[in-house]
Amino acid sequence: MADEKELKEGGQPLSNADLKQLTDLLSTVKHGSVTLIIQNGKVVQIEKNEKFRFV
Repeated sequence: MADEKELKEGGQPLSNADLKQLTDLLSTVKHGSVTLIIQNGKVVQIEKNEKFRFV
């Protein structure tokens, strides 16, 4: 319950560094996905899966 209270009082689930890393990854993915792994309301891992298509 403390995590919910923390979020309501202005805490953020993403730090500024996490947000920067997420936006950097999103800008580089052409085909694929970015997955956030969250524990106790905080991001603990960011995964990037990219597909390469050969036409």
